[in-house]
Amino acid sequence: MWLLWSALALLLLRYFEIGWFATLSWWWVALSFAGAFVWFEFIERYLGLEKKKAMDEMEEARKARIKRALERKGPEGNRPR
Repeated sequence: MWLLWSALALLLLRYFEIGWFATLSWWWVALSFAGAFVWFEFIERYLGLEKKKAMDEMEEARKARIKRALERKGPEGNRPR
């Protein structure tokens, strides 16, 4: 995500011609967005990072379900018999 944010910052700096970015070629801006595209479409998928993130989210949801179920049981932790 940092790559996308830096590409966006570069775009804004070049568009508003701030500092030495005013003389920067638009190809550098396009190259930064192309790098972000390649990262999110190919490299992240190859490294399995999107699957790891999905697994982490599933794990958090599982923990939340367990916590809610234990809270519903009450302080004793046992169901009434």
